[in-house]
Amino acid sequence: MEKKQGFFSSLKEDVIRGLSPSRSRSNSLARTGSPMSGLLRRKKTSNQYYAGGGGYVAQPEPLIARSGSLRPVGEALAPLMEGPDPDGVEIGDSKRVGPGIGEWVKGQLSRNPSVTASYKRSDLRLLLGVMAAPLAPVHVNCNDPLPHLSIKDTPIETSSAQYILQQYTAASGGQKLQNSIRNAYAMGKLKMVACEYETATRTVKNRNGSKGAESGGFVLWQMNPDMWYVELAVGGSKVRAGCNGKLVWRHTPWLGSHTAKGPVRPLRRALQGLDPRTTASMFADARCIGEKNVNGEDCFILKLCTDPQTLKARSEGPAEIIRHVLFGYFSQKTGLLVHIEDSHLTRIQSNGGDAVYWETTIDSYLDDYRPVEGIMIAHSGRSVVTLFRFGEVAMSHTKTKMEEAWTIEEVAFNVPGLSLDCFIPPGDLKSGSIGETCELPQDEKGKTGIVLAAQRAKLAAASNTIWQMEV
Repeated sequence: MEKKQGFFSSLKEDVIRGLSPSRSRSNSLARTGSPMSGLLRRKKTSNQYYAGGGGYVAQPEPLIARSGSLRPVGEALAPLMEGPDPDGVEIGDSKRVGPGIGEWVKGQLSRNPSVTASYKRSDLRLLLGVMAAPLAPVHVNCNDPLPHLSIKDTPIETSSAQYILQQYTAASGGQKLQNSIRNAYAMGKLKMVACEYETATRTVKNRNGSKGAESGGFVLWQMNPDMWYVELAVGGSKVRAGCNGKLVWRHTPWLGSHTAKGPVRPLRRALQGLDPRTTASMFADARCIGEKNVNGEDCFILKLCTDPQTLKARSEGPAEIIRHVLFGYFSQKTGLLVHIEDSHLTRIQSNGGDAVYWETTIDSYLDDYRPVEGIMIAHSGRSVVTLFRFGEVAMSHTKTKMEEAWTIEEVAFNVPGLSLDCFIPPGDLKSGSIGETCELPQDEKGKTGIVLAAQRAKLAAASNTIWQMEV
């Protein structure tokens, strides 16, 4: 078998040598930097040189890779500034600038983000606030087995859902193999764009198309049970989020570090074809509501509704989460998840004013399933996010449409040396929790502050804009 070499291979070599993520941290458990910064940098040697904004970069040594998507042997690391052209390379395009996406992503995630750029690009802040690290609707316990398939005294909608999930688990690699996974790692690249803004009187579309998209990359680490950490860098800004099994937190350049309201929930990005076991557990209490053709494929539809207690725990102050529904579309031919849609409705009641409603819908399409160590992983996909705001007076609604496309570059399971310290929350974590509307833009009159390229200058000058975060 041909040997392959890439970012994860060199990372694995460091971990085997003893460069555990815990060793990259300070002696104190409190920290303000990235918990993965030690994993994403190479150790200094005599033949290293400094790449501006990132860290020291070395030539990787040959090592047999575990994932079939890693880079060939002999591919040298390049200066971190030599990455994909943010305006010139489409996702999925074979064109590459510099030796590899792995080295570029390392540079993006290890360097200090440009706070100035993030504040200057209001639409980028909205993109990252809504799309970077949204959470799944409910808490999931992957240690609980799937319900035993039974049709006796069981509604047909429930028994059908159980059968569909059994088929999905088998198609994804089987329960036994999935239970052997203790931790996982994934790295990918993506593009985000705010493509359309609509009011009652007019519609503004982003005419720049792909050239107006923001390029970036992300790394995701997971460990059973209920622990995960993600770093996502786009357009000079970086968002970090994580869960240590007891609380979920997130850090953005404009809000700092905060904990999230409500119970511990999985990262939605992991449900997009990267974590079959968590996905199956998520839909364990779902109902089968019918069939639908998605991109030429006949699919079963499973529906999951968030219970009132969870919705109440996620609400805070004037913001009330009214509903959160998740739909999963499972292919009748392959048994795999090909489309996932979730929608939640929030009511914001201002003092003495009319209620304003925000409906956030995320449609994700999963594609290019390939086996990695026997587990079927979706290696590409795209998401379409719609923010719909209505209420107050008639004909005052606004709708913003955003899109994201991603490809998965490297995946591996059971990473040696991965430490629990990687999932410790940052030291500057604020004690107060925040709700799910912290990134929804609205000024003191309740009017929308979401604009596209033609309105960026006006929005940047508005001092009364309130930014709230969607988690």
